Amino acid sequence: MTQKILARPRLVCRIKQAIPEGHIAHLSCFNVSEYERKLAVALQVPIYGCDPDLFFWGTKSGSREIFRQCGMDMPPGYENLRNEDEVIQALVKLKQEHPELNKAVVKMNDGFSGEGNAVFSYDGLTGNGLEQKIRKQISSRMVVVARDLSYPLFMKKFEQMGGIVEAFLEAEETASPSVQCRINPSGKIDVISTHDQLIGGKYGQVFLGATFPASKEYNQEIGRLGGLVASALREKGVLGRFGVDFISVFKEGHWTHNAIEINLRKGGTTHPYIMLQFLTDGDYDAEKGSYLTAAGEERYYLASDNLQDEHFKGLTPLDLMEIVILHGLHFSGTKEEGVMFHLIGALSQYGKLGLVCIGDSHERARFFYDETVKVLKGETEFQTNS
Repeated sequence: MTQKILARPRLVCRIKQAIPEGHIAHLSCFNVSEYERKLAVALQVPIYGCDPDLFFWGTKSGSREIFRQCGMDMPPGYENLRNEDEVIQALVKLKQEHPELNKAVVKMNDGFSGEGNAVFSYDGLTGNGLEQKIRKQISSRMVVVARDLSYPLFMKKFEQMGGIVEAFLEAEETASPSVQCRINPSGKIDVISTHDQLIGGKYGQVFLGATFPASKEYNQEIGRLGGLVASALREKGVLGRFGVDFISVFKEGHWTHNAIEINLRKGGTTHPYIMLQFLTDGDYDAEKGSYLTAAGEERYYLASDNLQDEHFKGLTPLDLMEIVILHGLHFSGTKEEGVMFHLIGALSQYGKLGLVCIGDSHERARFFYDETVKVLKGETEFQTNS
């Protein structure tokens, strides 16, 4: 959209003229690129977001450098890799240093929602000649997460972006929490929220949704770690919203949080949280790890932007709201709980929508989600079969 605006100088002029003289305006967007920077310069307004020149700190390699600077736990691995040969060397070293390792993850620096990842299996690879074995078998042992990427195409993109190799962490009990932070123009750091991410795909590499706030067992610690990263990023000149993802492992009675990546942009949890704030006029207390409405009541949610079913195709937004209201699942301003939808423009054609299920407990939020899925499937499957 920004490119289209820039290609229309008269439109840029009209937008600029629409900003009242002396009015404090700024540009806010999901992700800041060189195009948004050009638009901000043309409009003569500041951007509330990260300067594209600093985006290295949001890559997989840059993230590991920041985590190391902060003294945080992270999976064993190597960053700033440039090609297939360096990936092979990293896979060899990782296995030699950690013989118990079963899998490794190869990640493009700028991969999004797991789509730039591939999982390498060490199954049966032991003894001498490890490098030769990996070099010969790498294409057959590596499973690319993105369905439309073959191994050769994955490596071609990897060589364009660069990336990392790190251990695939496995345990009986794991979680994928994240923390969202903000650095404002005056340098003040805020921990905005914490989430437990709902991860899918064969190897758990794809973001499907999240629950808010993250588990009480560790949300305060996740918030503290987010603050450490924010302080390091502030020293680099970073501004605006960002998130930090973790893989947490429960072992010997406690959680260990391994930092995975920094996202220097708004993310999949930004919109649900803003919706919650808009609906309840509340705020997240990072020290307590809880969200309180204006009335002082705790609220939780389960959110997804990836609810999809073939039977949902053909449903209009009006159909959706009629079904939800009929079954009493819609958001109630009085009770401050229920379901709010977004991305409904994709419903009729693709059978896909997003939703935020708000309740006074995690269990209540899950109830709204499960009930909504059950009702929508019941209504649409009945119509399809009839």
